[in-house]
Amino acid sequence: MIMQDELTSQLPELLPGLRRFAFSLTGSMADADDLLQSTVERLLDRRVPEDVALAKWAFRVCRNLWIDEYRARKVRQQAAEQPELSEGQIVDGERAMAGEMELERVNRAMHQLPDEQRSILSLVALQGLSYKDVAATLEIPIGTVMSRLARARAALCDALNTPPHKQARTAH
Repeated sequence: MIMQDELTSQLPELLPGLRRFAFSLTGSMADADDLLQSTVERLLDRRVPEDVALAKWAFRVCRNLWIDEYRARKVRQQAAEQPELSEGQIVDGERAMAGEMELERVNRAMHQLPDEQRSILSLVALQGLSYKDVAATLEIPIGTVMSRLARARAALCDALNTPPHKQARTAH
């Protein structure tokens, strides 16, 4: 079992990877930093479960906090879009950023993926985790990891091979 002192000493090593993972989930550095802060707070407030690797647990906590935040945002957005509440027009950020760097194009394509696919792709491609470690981290079968990763890669390829002017028209 990892004691609180060990957690505090190992946490600085985990922060860069957690921050990259948070960014891959949120797509915004400001939101990623907020998510990272919430994750660190949660890690320090809770006891590390027995027989679990600290890194796997930290990524799982981060992912679960993002899911909670994503759901809350969806509820707030639906409430804000009710006709009696909206007075202005909605700005489409993706169309405004059509001329941005290739990295932004990849980021948009990543965020078109379903959450399950995006988080698996992030853990494998950005964090370098093995399929087995991803399966353990997300508590899903390794076959599910492999199939979601294959679908994520195919969707990302399709999105990146579509000319940007056509993506802007089909983006939601």
